[in-house]
Amino acid sequence: MTPRTSISARSFIIGSLATALTLTACGNNTQPQSASPTVSASASATATPTPTPTAAYKPADAKGKAENVPIPVLPEAAKANSKEGVEAFARYWFQALSYAYETGDVRVLKQTTGPNCVLCTALQEAITVAWTDGKWIVGGRIETPVVVGKYRDGGGSPQTTVQAIQQLIEIRRADGTLYQDPTKASNRGMQLVATFSANGWTVIDLGLIY
Repeated sequence: MTPRTSISARSFIIGSLATALTLTACGNNTQPQSASPTVSASASATATPTPTPTAAYKPADAKGKAENVPIPVLPEAAKANSKEGVEAFARYWFQALSYAYETGDVRVLKQTTGPNCVLCTALQEAITVAWTDGKWIVGGRIETPVVVGKYRDGGGSPQTTVQAIQQLIEIRRADGTLYQDPTKASNRGMQLVATFSANGWTVIDLGLIY
């Protein structure tokens, strides 16, 4: 059964974004004796690389945009044409959607989304509009604690049921003020339909199931 992509389905993640479319060592070290201790110490120091500091993730707030949001990476498991593969892919796809809300960058999402997915396209457009004119999204992060795929060898496009929990969404203007009323946090069931090809999985439909 193809999931519904009705207005109620779109309200799951678009919420108030739909409105935007019309106007997210101190101690001593014991060293072995050496004829040249200075050289030995120098060589040891040279052989030990200095760790590169990782920039800390900072969520968005009323003062500014999110910083250093991790870019989703497609896991190896998601490259398999199997039940486990489509489940791993569905988790990845929602990570890409969450990343788009936090950064306004929908390119990662588009790479694995087909052009005929109506709700997918609406989400991409709404997020893009919400990030125009210096605006940004606070919140909107998505978690998927439950992902269950229905897969049959050679049996059409697999459908995956996903529990998607999304944070409250605020759209902030360039000066930090609210652009419109926040969209409440949600906990909904979604159904993702995907197809597998030589290029991997692609989402072809998305809808609300409860």
